[in-house]
Amino acid sequence: MLKTTSPIKDTFIIVLALFWLMIAGMPFIFMIQTGFKEQFELLTSSVWALPQSPTLNNYTTVLFSERFFRSLLNSSLVVVISIALILIISSMAAYVLAKIKFKFSNLFFGLIVAGLVVPIHVTLIPVYLLTINLDLYDTLWALIGPYVAFSIPVSVFILTEFVRQIPREIEEAARMDGCGPMSTFFRIFLPLTQPGLVTIAIYNAVILWNEFVFAFILTSSPNSRTLPLAIWDFQGQYSANIPVIMALLTLATIPLITAYIFGQEQLVKGITAGAVKG
Repeated sequence: MLKTTSPIKDTFIIVLALFWLMIAGMPFIFMIQTGFKEQFELLTSSVWALPQSPTLNNYTTVLFSERFFRSLLNSSLVVVISIALILIISSMAAYVLAKIKFKFSNLFFGLIVAGLVVPIHVTLIPVYLLTINLDLYDTLWALIGPYVAFSIPVSVFILTEFVRQIPREIEEAARMDGCGPMSTFFRIFLPLTQPGLVTIAIYNAVILWNEFVFAFILTSSPNSRTLPLAIWDFQGQYSANIPVIMALLTLATIPLITAYIFGQEQLVKGITAGAVKG
């Protein structure tokens, strides 16, 4: 006998989902519509009012700015290299901690996960001094190191649970076929943890794409700025062109939205993995 759901319950869920969509979508609506306004119109009308004379001048101003594309390229390079390193390091660490038994394995896992409770801002001065001593200040490599280091704990924690759910019989079968630890990792475990890898990639990409503090502290020249710092190019000492800034922010979100559209299926699988066993 099929179990039917209550119409009242379904209606409540739909209303709750629409309410949450409205709350989450309002900042995006404000950002997009403000990008089509002139600065004078923004100052003389309600901030939520629709553009009276929509214009593309703000978007063309950003797109024809050399600094914008330089910042976009910097952010893309930093995020892509950081995500690649995060996936390689965290997946190998997760495989070792989950499938290779050795002394103090639980201790190492606990120490890595303990990194989740370390406030990032506490490390600003040590990271800054280390960057100066390594002669990496005001370079993109100055950002990649901290980005990878602070993303490893949560990535290892998530991937370790993925690897632990893979049946040991698969590993034993691979060993009987002559696969060593490295071959088993690359041929068996890496493909099976693909949903987890996509989840980690998108999760960390969103954080690193919007990261501001380390980019502000460890870089200074316009050629090394990332997108969160590109806003400075469109504001003065005593004023700021808000519509142009909103247009810049709208364009900056397009890569993340595109990545989510193409990876949403794997992301959902990664989030729900382990929720149902059998």
